[in-house]
Amino acid sequence: MLSRERLLRARRIVVKIGSRSLANDPGIYADLARSIASAREQERSVVLVSSGAIALGTARLHMRSRPREMAGLQAAAATGQTALMRAYEDAFGALGVVVAQVLLTHADLSDRARANNARAALGALLNAGAVPILNENDSVSVEEIKFGDNDQLAALVTPLVDATLLVLLSDVEGLLDARGQRIPVVRDVVAEALPHIRQGAKGGPGTGGMASKVEAARRANLAGADVVVADARVRGVVGSVLRGDDVGTWFVASARKLSARRYWIAFTLRPRGTLLLDAGAADAIRTKGRSILPVGVLGVRGDFRAGDAVRIVGPDGSELGRGLARAGVEDAARLAGRASQDKSDGVVLVHRDDLAVW
Repeated sequence: MLSRERLLRARRIVVKIGSRSLANDPGIYADLARSIASAREQERSVVLVSSGAIALGTARLHMRSRPREMAGLQAAAATGQTALMRAYEDAFGALGVVVAQVLLTHADLSDRARANNARAALGALLNAGAVPILNENDSVSVEEIKFGDNDQLAALVTPLVDATLLVLLSDVEGLLDARGQRIPVVRDVVAEALPHIRQGAKGGPGTGGMASKVEAARRANLAGADVVVADARVRGVVGSVLRGDDVGTWFVASARKLSARRYWIAFTLRPRGTLLLDAGAADAIRTKGRSILPVGVLGVRGDFRAGDAVRIVGPDGSELGRGLARAGVEDAARLAGRASQDKSDGVVLVHRDDLAVW
């Protein structure tokens, strides 16, 4: 029987909070600091992923609303990031806890060498007893290198720091069902969570939403981490989650964990194209762990080169996984559907070692 007592065993934790939660409650900085300081006293390490820089910068620069153009967003982020860190410095400093600012772009994690450098730096900070506070480096980011939102950044950081628990703080009590009731546990995101996602209108300073949090939970689950989506408006909610209390929605970690490399292929790299498989090839990669051969490919989309990430899609249009192409789009399109004349010639479009399937 599943029990939240397993959350008590989490020694390394990632906590993410969004702009809307910070904007609505100035006291939340101190509340987060108290909960994280308490976790540290239990010899648990916490990484905090925090939005809020653009919202704070928008106010400090007396802008009427959140900028839409990239330059305005970058200006707001640069201005607001100092205020954001000052708020955390004051809250954590009052408890004698050292914080460290870490700003990342998608490019930092999509490059394996740079990602390993980030892993080492974060590990050193945690070992030194500091609380790393991460945010996307919006002052230099452009659309092509953005994570999308900080829910996705938190999901990527979770395996980067070997965390076994991700806490996503929201402005609702968790994932709600059709009657508006909290769903306590989700074991299968696709079957149990996606049917309850509602595409509501966005408002306020945030960019995410429950759909983003569910996708982040799915990704972190595949990295072997439990995820809890909880209500940031409740005082001490992080402490409640870490005690294993029945709060929020618990997304249970997948029993089949993706390796670090496959997770990187699946979720960190930006796919540049798509391979559409027939039913036989789809079954072969799902149940038999096979490579993708030209004969099983129905079609090719996008503009990719050898080494680029591509989506792997079944005949019904559902995404089966992602992999690294061993041929560019022109060669892949030319070979698609063809059976190899000589099985020893080694024609493979995506090798099984470069394939992440869910």
